[in-house]
Amino acid sequence: MRSWLRAALLALIALAGSGPATAQSEPGFRAYLAELHGRALAQGVSARTLDAVLPTLTYNPRVVALDRDQPGGPIDSPIPPFAPYRATHVNAERIGGGRTTYQRLRPRLVEIERRFGVPGKVAIAIYGHETGYGSFTGDFDLARSLATLAYEGRRRALFEPELIATLEMIDRGIPRSTLVGSWAGAFGYPQFLPSVYLRLAVDGDGDGRAEIWRSEADALASIANYLENAGWRRGEPWGIAVNVPRSFDRAAIANRTNATRCPRVHERHSRWLTMAEWRARGIVPQGGGWPDDGMMASLLEPDGPGNTAYLLTNNYRVILDYNCSNFYALSVGLLADEITR
Repeated sequence: MRSWLRAALLALIALAGSGPATAQSEPGFRAYLAELHGRALAQGVSARTLDAVLPTLTYNPRVVALDRDQPGGPIDSPIPPFAPYRATHVNAERIGGGRTTYQRLRPRLVEIERRFGVPGKVAIAIYGHETGYGSFTGDFDLARSLATLAYEGRRRALFEPELIATLEMIDRGIPRSTLVGSWAGAFGYPQFLPSVYLRLAVDGDGDGRAEIWRSEADALASIANYLENAGWRRGEPWGIAVNVPRSFDRAAIANRTNATRCPRVHERHSRWLTMAEWRARGIVPQGGGWPDDGMMASLLEPDGPGNTAYLLTNNYRVILDYNCSNFYALSVGLLADEITR
């Protein structure tokens, strides 16, 4: 038995019977890695990779502190207005950067649109939101961060599979030095988690590799592939800004279904009606034009009655699949529209 693994197993024996480790000690961390070794091996990661990577990992208390410091309040806490978020996420700087990036990459985007059916402006808007068009992608060692978060245990069911996916990427020949990103394991221009990379990253520049941390073409094609995989419909807008009449009966269009994923996000939406039905109820597009009468949409009033509202299509729900936040999805859609305005 290799010496590092033997030492880790001895640490595990010393901790046996004490329940989940709460003291974030190096012996406890090494014991966890000994347990992980067998699980990763069973899932197809080579012993060569495990023996090369696991002994180099150390516990990172900063990652745990960042995880525990995430904002969040009670489930019934008030939802803030959207307008301040929009002002900082769909501002002149981000619009200008998006337009410049869109024009610079337009030949690639034409091919991406043809291949996946996702407008290039939407992929660019996500690129801008995630990493400021590649200006910041994070500098945390993914393997170390994910090992720390998995060991800490509060969300092991999320982070351990991502750690094993990272090891699988290394097993496939991706240099560990390129696998750096956010403290929570997202990396590259699109900020994919490792498991998402393995499932959906694609080659966009024709070199046979999907290097989303280096190639903008690969990153944008991978974003489009993600959206197509999540159900993007060709030729359908994400939504339209509308005005709602003062006399509007909101109780009549209330949503009475419960979403299984991100329920608090989806409960703010009305039930689905066709565009023709919304028009018949007095809704007026701010841009002056209606999509196809038969297209289904739900209503969202993120700043409350009397302010701009949105009719949101299936493709809006696809953006929510990328990041389940109404503010995020709205600002991606609005930025995409501004990029080509």
